[in-house]
Amino acid sequence: MSSSVRPAIPGKDALPYRLISTHLAIAPPVSVVIPAMNEAENLPYVFKTLPDWIHEVVLVDGNSTDDTVRVARELRPDVKVVKQRGTGKGDALITGFAASTGDIIVMVDADGSADGEEIVSYVSALVSGADFAKGSRFANGGGTDDMTPIRKLGNHVLCAVVNAKFGARYTDLCYGYNAFWRHCLDQIDLDCTGFEVETLMNIRVVKAGLKVQEIPSHEYLRIHGTSNLRAVRDGLRVLRVILKERSSRRALRLRTRTAAELRAGRGVAP
Repeated sequence: MSSSVRPAIPGKDALPYRLISTHLAIAPPVSVVIPAMNEAENLPYVFKTLPDWIHEVVLVDGNSTDDTVRVARELRPDVKVVKQRGTGKGDALITGFAASTGDIIVMVDADGSADGEEIVSYVSALVSGADFAKGSRFANGGGTDDMTPIRKLGNHVLCAVVNAKFGARYTDLCYGYNAFWRHCLDQIDLDCTGFEVETLMNIRVVKAGLKVQEIPSHEYLRIHGTSNLRAVRDGLRVLRVILKERSSRRALRLRTRTAAELRAGRGVAP
């Protein structure tokens, strides 16, 4: 069966729609961005779960010393491989976002912990009106096989801080499986390089007033290799991002109030 259909609209040149299921078809192209460094053994599992209706796969290679790039091209000849010039997950994602061409962008880790079949839930939320579809391991229906008790506690505490300080209603904070409309990038202006990039995105979409919908997601164990994540080190980096964003929000409110007071003092209508 073809993954592209053209609805019969008399008198109109209809755009091609990609068939996602018997109940859903979409026109917006979907790009999947996968940052990877030495993930050759995991890519067969990752690519196998990706739906065939996605528009493109962008693999950001973090200067791998194994066969990551070769395996990716063998598995998917149309894969777009982008070399990462900097370092860190945030830098890799920013590079991948810039190289993608889809109207919808999905972030997927290369370690096999994410199920690509869940992408349909993210895309469904976006085409139904959300700006940002945020994966959650702790929403009803989600789960994780990977997090230690100390990481769960840290994630819970940091999530509670973000909810209290920014008015969010998140159940999960530090999870890398998300999807969003491309226009979001113009409003969140990503500028960090490490694992804290997901937290920065989650905070800035709230600050920008974007509509966020959490998507229950199950995180599986990494299939091969070891993670570069370090709970204490990366937790502190996440905390620094939260404090920095809180300070910038407070400074913005102060500047706005000062400007309004100056206008009022000069008799200028706000």
